[in-house]
Amino acid sequence: QVQLVESGGGLVQPGGSLRLSCAVSGSSFRIDTTGWYRQAPGKQRELVASTATGGSTSYADSVKGRFSASRDNAKNTVYLQMNSLKPEDTAVYYCNVKILNTVTWRFQEHWGQGTQVTVSS
Repeated sequence: QVQLVESGGGLVQPGGSLRLSCAVSGSSFRIDTTGWYRQAPGKQRELVASTATGGSTSYADSVKGRFSASRDNAKNTVYLQMNSLKPEDTAVYYCNVKILNTVTWRFQEHWGQGTQVTVSS
């Protein structure tokens, strides 16, 4: 059973930085694609960053130049570095990972539990 555990959220002042982590644990899997989403109160969940199988990453226009997604394959951990944070970045952030089960050879999608990011002075 694959599990995702997120960490790194919190309260930060405008202009500050945070790094979110999403640790993937389990057995018999390979990480395929990854993504970070966020959901602000009263709004729909939106895609923030998405990394394709080959490693290329795309970002929402609202975070381009400020956020950076990365992955440590040795640790099976996905990161979202968030710089120059703005109040409008306040939301619950979720990681999304598509894994290849190497027993069944089927793809599975998993979500983290979400972590709250609040940007406020």
